[in-house]
Amino acid sequence: MAPITTTCEVRWADLDPNGHARHTAFMDWATHSRLAAFASQGVTTGRFQELGVGPVIFREETDYLREVGGEDRITVGFEFTGGSPAWKHFRIRHVLTRLDGVHCATVVVRGAWFDLRERKVVVPPEPIALACQALPRSADFEVLGGRS
Repeated sequence: MAPITTTCEVRWADLDPNGHARHTAFMDWATHSRLAAFASQGVTTGRFQELGVGPVIFREETDYLREVGGEDRITVGFEFTGGSPAWKHFRIRHVLTRLDGVHCATVVVRGAWFDLRERKVVVPPEPIALACQALPRSADFEVLGGRS
């Protein structure tokens, strides 16, 4: 299955004093992409709150490849590159591309599902696990260690 994509406009607030996208804007666009992907499966931010579980990110790596300026729009891809058997842990890759087709960055995140009441990492409730199953996986997807 091909990655799910979202499109983000580069806003004034996304720019640094040099006139190009600040480094944290790339992470904001990747976060937006993740939430949109889960919302496409019916797991909206409101549903996360109802379930009492949300994503927690342990590691976020960005490779900046080309400049993004204030006149650009960005397409952000979403695909799982890894997941533990019960989806307790996950790894997601976002490929960010300018609308002119130039690959400008890749963001890879590693995370898990966090119980908002218990304040600990947990196996996600069924609606989240089903969304994980339905969302696209990369050709290099790997099962992450651990039983959950």
